Amino acid sequence: MDTLWAPWRLSYITAPKEKPTGDDCFLCRAVAGTDDRANLVVYRTELSVVVLNRFPYNNGHLLISPKAHKGCLEELTSDELLDLQLVMRKMIGILEKRMNADGFNVGLNLGRAAGAGVPGHLHWHIVPRWNGDQNFMAVTGDTHVISQSLDALHDVIAEELGKSS
Repeated sequence: MDTLWAPWRLSYITAPKEKPTGDDCFLCRAVAGTDDRANLVVYRTELSVVVLNRFPYNNGHLLISPKAHKGCLEELTSDELLDLQLVMRKMIGILEKRMNADGFNVGLNLGRAAGAGVPGHLHWHIVPRWNGDQNFMAVTGDTHVISQSLDALHDVIAEELGKSS
């Protein structure tokens, strides 16, 4: 069996698995933080934030979240819901244009039983997909290969947002 070294995943594997609150929620820290690059924030609106997924399923994996720490859809205002959808549309357009994605998986995991890693703070996943991106590594090796660093992805998205502002 081949070994693929991914030491950056160790912090995720060994981190305590406690239920986050607004004080210890990584999305709330990103919203409150002032160093967007360090917090992997690529875009903000008045009501939402876009964060690069630190542990991506695929290259370009983004998280779209309301700024407010809300864990249920019913808690979102109509303005928040609309803003989140408009931001998702904008980010998908950027990923299509700049990364030549052939498709997307877009999803929201509601509750821990549904796979929500942060059940107290809603966030949608946008995962770009390419024809043939499920190669032998994922199928036989149960391994995903991410071909772009988070810094490089941040630069691509920030550059495109600078053009559209």
